[in-house]
Amino acid sequence: MKKYIVVQKYGGSSVANIERIRAVARRVVATKNNNNHLVVVVSALGDTTDELEAMALKLSKAPSDREMDMLMSTGEQISCALLAIAVKQCGHDAISFTGPQVGIRTDHSHTNARIETISGRRIRKALAENKIVIVAGYQGVTAENEITTLGRGGSDLTAVALAKALRAKVCEIYTDVKGIYTTDPRIEPKAKKIKLITFEEMLEMASLGAQVMQARSIEVAKRYNIPIHVRSSFSKEEGTMIVKKNEKMEEIAVRGVTCNKAEAKITICAVPDQTGIAAKIFTDISRMDVNVDMIVQNVSHTKLTDISFTVSKSDLPKAIQAAKAVAQKIRAGEVLFDKGIARISVVGSGMRSHHGIAAKMFQVLAENKINIDMISTSEISISCIISQRHAEKAVRALHQKFGLEALV
Repeated sequence: MKKYIVVQKYGGSSVANIERIRAVARRVVATKNNNNHLVVVVSALGDTTDELEAMALKLSKAPSDREMDMLMSTGEQISCALLAIAVKQCGHDAISFTGPQVGIRTDHSHTNARIETISGRRIRKALAENKIVIVAGYQGVTAENEITTLGRGGSDLTAVALAKALRAKVCEIYTDVKGIYTTDPRIEPKAKKIKLITFEEMLEMASLGAQVMQARSIEVAKRYNIPIHVRSSFSKEEGTMIVKKNEKMEEIAVRGVTCNKAEAKITICAVPDQTGIAAKIFTDISRMDVNVDMIVQNVSHTKLTDISFTVSKSDLPKAIQAAKAVAQKIRAGEVLFDKGIARISVVGSGMRSHHGIAAKMFQVLAENKINIDMISTSEISISCIISQRHAEKAVRALHQKFGLEALV
């Protein structure tokens, strides 16, 4: 019987303590015993990543990105070694590797590096020796042997990239929820698990705040058509399959509602209304490796305008620094920022063929007396920036209005 390569990834909650590590080890060995070659990617234990970051920030308000990568990459090394020990105790040979040891080569963008190549030679050798391979997620190495990390949720990217490099049959993502839901069940208890979702919809939901998977990992899976099964490490229940669009799949107008509280808004006031001024602003900001999302420029009646944009809260300090520098350069006014915002989005590939979705969304927010600060759209999503204090109410109201509790 032909053996297939299966890649599994276990998140921090799945390996949060010794008992959970033992449970994962038993599950891993059971998968291996089903005549599979098995590669397992692990995140850091529990809240280790947050704890390491907090320790660094106690020492410095702005620690260097290089040293943060050196620090943050240690969490996954601990969990992969502990899991290898646990698997061996279950009676099967296993070997743990760091990202650099398996040849995950990245660019030089510390804290948010991009994978350039994966050797995989040591993994293939270990699989040929019938070992279960356990890899520390979230990390890689540059050509100059500098340790890098792949951004928040980077272990998902490690798993999907390894699945592509090794031509795995499937990539299984184990987490603390049973799959992808129509919205966060902690906000709306009536949220329903989605059995099947397209890469396109999942990518949109992930990029707009759904925290089950990292958006970049979905991009890679979509590009190389790698099936992903998102499921719970605490249950044997089938989860959600993320797949290429199938002609038999019904295009539902709205498949999910997302909420993202991890963004902040920056406003540069009294910007001269001149040709090329936006290019100057965002060129300077991009040089600080800040990813700008939504942008709104007010209509000018006085030859001065305000430009607002959103960034990740983690990028806020350097984004403010860059915004203040460019504001001074172009002789604009003050720079304001607001961390108390939330992005609420509705997502569905059926929006292309259904009209009135935006109107319905805006009406729901109006009925609940929720003011809209910024709006952006794509082919399959509509997003609004609102006050963070109204976020949960907005999610519940939109989930009910679009009938998502009735989806099967």
